[in-house]
Amino acid sequence: MGEAAEPGEGTVKRRFRFELAAHPASPAQARRLVRARLTGWSVCADTCDTAALVITELVTNAIVHTASSRVVCELHDHDDTVRIAVHDEGCAPDEPHPSPQRPEEEHGRGLLLVDALCQAWGAQEHGPGLLVWAELPRRTDAARETAEPRNDLGWGSRPVPGPSHGPSHGPAHPPVHPPSSGSGAEGRSGALGSVPRRRQP
Repeated sequence: MGEAAEPGEGTVKRRFRFELAAHPASPAQARRLVRARLTGWSVCADTCDTAALVITELVTNAIVHTASSRVVCELHDHDDTVRIAVHDEGCAPDEPHPSPQRPEEEHGRGLLLVDALCQAWGAQEHGPGLLVWAELPRRTDAARETAEPRNDLGWGSRPVPGPSHGPSHGPAHPPVHPPSSGSGAEGRSGALGSVPRRRQP
């Protein structure tokens, strides 16, 4: 896997390219950009996590082991693979470019992590610098569950309290009963007849 080889020739569906300054904070920025882009391409979470680790390693090595002022990163979305590439600007004229073909070298481009995580990786000269690439198997995320929750706790579905939804201990005012079937004057006089009247002298 550490041997230099030509990258896969599958059809590229999408590409994403970005440049970063050779700054200590750039590996973390590259990690965020790669994770966000692959998530947007519906690549599975495991592949996104692995790609984030790989781009961090490649960008870190380009910054630490070359005289680059900027590094260029690329993502290629193939049918069955995700290809990551980092292009540096090379070393100073009096310094030899470290070989990426021996990942076990502690003081060269230590690519043990890349070698362990990727199905293929390699490097090729690109102008004054080096282009290091790595490939991961592409897997898509399964469709997310869209069903409603089985047990609703009332958030967003509880009816708004109103006149017809009073407290459970009863209405605030006593009910008003309609008059009995003997309505009219008879009913009213029956109600008044229970009040004692004072006789006139």
